[in-house]
Amino acid sequence: MPRVSSPLLLSGLLAGAAVAHAVAPRQFDAIVPRSLPGGPRRWTYASGVAELALAAGVAHPRTRKASALAAAAFFVGVFPANVKMAADARHRSPAFRAAAIGRLPLQVPLVLWARKVSREAGAG
Repeated sequence: MPRVSSPLLLSGLLAGAAVAHAVAPRQFDAIVPRSLPGGPRRWTYASGVAELALAAGVAHPRTRKASALAAAAFFVGVFPANVKMAADARHRSPAFRAAAIGRLPLQVPLVLWARKVSREAGAG
């Protein structure tokens, strides 16, 4: 069984998110803050490409430390999209609202996980 701090699990999560951005971009377009220039689809695809690059970097031992630290920063950087999703959820069903609000604190363990992967890569 893989460790919870497994770099390959983190890489898989990032790769899965990247694929989701490419396959179902509309759901991600909806949470892109409108204050960003260039339109939401551009940011949806850009974040998917970033996730794919981070996934590859975390998977490879030589680039793992820097890539995992970059993934932690990425998780912080996309937090405004989660805030927007929670704010927009006030017009949705109670179940959707609960999921959107519940998603907010999940960024913290993602950031901590990526930082731990980075630290462990530097210790090896």
